[in-house]
Amino acid sequence: MIIKNGEVFQEDGSFQIQDLYVENHKIVATEAEVTDKTVIDAKGLKVLPGLVDVHSHGAFGHDFSDADPEGLKIILKYEKSHGVTSYCPTSMTLPAEELKEIFATIKTVGDFPEGATVRGINMEGPFLDPKKKGAHVEGYIRKPDAEFFRELNAYSGNMVKLVTLAPNVEGAMEFIDEVHNEVCISLGHTGADYETASEAMRRGAHHVTHLYNAMQPLAHRAPGLIGAASDDEQCMVEMICDGIHIHPSVIRGTFRMFGPERIVLISDSMMATGMENGTYQLGGQEVTMKDCKATLKDGTIAGSATNLYDCMRKVVSFGVPVEEAVFSATRNPAKSIGIYDEVGSLSVGKKADILLVTDDLELKKVL
Repeated sequence: MIIKNGEVFQEDGSFQIQDLYVENHKIVATEAEVTDKTVIDAKGLKVLPGLVDVHSHGAFGHDFSDADPEGLKIILKYEKSHGVTSYCPTSMTLPAEELKEIFATIKTVGDFPEGATVRGINMEGPFLDPKKKGAHVEGYIRKPDAEFFRELNAYSGNMVKLVTLAPNVEGAMEFIDEVHNEVCISLGHTGADYETASEAMRRGAHHVTHLYNAMQPLAHRAPGLIGAASDDEQCMVEMICDGIHIHPSVIRGTFRMFGPERIVLISDSMMATGMENGTYQLGGQEVTMKDCKATLKDGTIAGSATNLYDCMRKVVSFGVPVEEAVFSATRNPAKSIGIYDEVGSLSVGKKADILLVTDDLELKKVL
């Protein structure tokens, strides 16, 4: 396949009119390497890498925690149709036996070209701070346990890429010491202060789960996890930019504070995404979704009902430069889970996950 005349997103953030050559779903350097000479004319369109969502619980009426392989395929198909080509299904805080069953389903999906590619599992919980549990069930929260993590990872075929940890709970620092070379540890759902968060980062935890949500706010004398993340130049921070979780002013300010290299846009989507207003489930709890806002009965925000592509478009509408928004939904999440050598840009040798979009980022085609 040859994609001609498109404005191709470059690794430096610019757009250049160039032809792309695809062979066996990989980007190659020259037309001579292409056996299928089918031409797609992308004149007047921008060409983007497929998006990478590393934190999403579900979509289109299904949840990863349903432990249903066919439901997971429906999620993956929905995600690909909305520009997400690499995906990390995300678990909730649930009983141990349920988590084992959930994690085991990842091995049943196999090759599924109709949907987004599963790049790993995001294990959000159960190692959380009960005081910042958010939409997680407090009764299933447990102390950090390296052996339990490894047991679950084994059920998944060693697919866990991220694990959320509250650094202020008993055993957290020892957990970081033991497994930080095995998995990306993401700090979140925590009341940790600046000193505790900074210590966790010194020990090897360089990621933050949905910045601003389920943590202490940034205060001028108590900067907390947010301040610690800002100071740790290795730290990547997730943001849910659905226009509900974080005010646009804070989103703009966060891009200035962390720069275009360190922000990872996520959807944190749940099964109501892509569905009509109504009542749904998340982690065994009833969630009401109205106009893309999902809440528990007590009003707690329970994930989002917006896909990552729409979050990226919202970021641009809030005043963030297009190139920074694209980086935060492609390159940065790919780097955060160690797959940037495979996806996240349109360079030669990478998987040809390609989006054709208009100047205002309306998605026209997923290749």
